Amino acid sequence: MGNGITYRRGDATSPQAKGPKVIGHVCNDLGGWGKGFVLALSRRWPEPEAAYRRWYRERAGNDFGLGAVQLVQVAPDTWVANLVGQRGIRTGRSTGAPVRYQAIGTALDRLADLVLPLQASVHLPRIGCGLAGGRWELVEPLVTARLTDRGIPVTVYDQD
Repeated sequence: MGNGITYRRGDATSPQAKGPKVIGHVCNDLGGWGKGFVLALSRRWPEPEAAYRRWYRERAGNDFGLGAVQLVQVAPDTWVANLVGQRGIRTGRSTGAPVRYQAIGTALDRLADLVLPLQASVHLPRIGCGLAGGRWELVEPLVTARLTDRGIPVTVYDQD
């Protein structure tokens, strides 16, 4: 655990921590919500999906795009962070996997700025590594540099 991240088995939509909590996950830049971790989020709370779809729909007048973050409160002490870190939804011959590591890094920086005033812990699945096609050995250092190195407690959950 030298990098400050705690790993545990379980469900990232049910964070095991006291105090304020932020559940982070990576979204695509196409407004698509319907596969992977977002389904577990939507089963639990309707607000993150509704907020993400509205954010995408109104993108001409807001900051929606790669590297952007949207914090959605789902309980008095719990928020979901929609992190835009995926270009499109398909792996292509020319474009490779949809994951965009630079965008994830930017989004994690912005997330830290939102989380620090809340004094919240951050709870994640292995972001960018499911449908986005990323590799955890490239994402983990971003989480360490942008969150744990700034004193934010991070727990990463692996489904059983």
